[in-house]
Amino acid sequence: MRLRGRKGIRESLESQPELVVLDAAPHKGKWREFFGNDNPIYVELGMGKGRFISNMSARYPHINFIGVDMYDELIRRASEKARVIWEEKGVESPPNLALLRANIEGIEDMFAPGELERIHLNFSDPWPKSKHTRRRLTHSRFVEKYIELLNERGEIHFKTDSLSLFEFSLNSFADMELIMRNISLHLHKDGPREDLVFTEYEMKFMEKGQNIYRVEAVIGAEALRKHREAKQATAIKEAAEANDAAADNDSDDESATE
Repeated sequence: MRLRGRKGIRESLESQPELVVLDAAPHKGKWREFFGNDNPIYVELGMGKGRFISNMSARYPHINFIGVDMYDELIRRASEKARVIWEEKGVESPPNLALLRANIEGIEDMFAPGELERIHLNFSDPWPKSKHTRRRLTHSRFVEKYIELLNERGEIHFKTDSLSLFEFSLNSFADMELIMRNISLHLHKDGPREDLVFTEYEMKFMEKGQNIYRVEAVIGAEALRKHREAKQATAIKEAAEANDAAADNDSDDESATE
């Protein structure tokens, strides 16, 4: 991917140290110092023009967000988008957002073990050729790094329009014995999921009625505990509803025989 950036783009990025990070190394293990709080940190790997990460930061002000991409021009566009979104809220600069220019290949040099709580992978390059399998962001070599960087509440949220990449990703997670939940083969089948924030690509695909595939991988021990508790509560509720339905049927049968 080649992007033609504006003249003076690097100077523009360097003039925004409160928002744009051009070198992650000094912040590894210290991202909470950058944000000035102990709130959870969510990261989007491959943020593109930044619509998703910017809107997430505005919707969830008590979470810190980091958007990662390797192109200056995308960082610039994302910074403009983020400022517009926050200015609508009367805030000049996003207080809980960082835009990091970095290559995801070196993610272990950007964050310390346990520093992250969620990783978002949205419409990543599917790298369809078999010889490029290792470049896919859900390949085990990347997932192993994610697991190391996520804390006890850690999760991976993955969305794609590529069925082949989705199948590959499900198998990759399964091979690593990860618990998966909320698997969807057509995320917006019943209309736009307003509880979710959309990316630029996602909005285009939705307009065309194209399938969006989504899954969440549960990583951290605390996240797993809550997932199991939720499953147990759902099972208990379903059993109670089934018993109530059976009792109603018995009552109806008795009434019919009287």
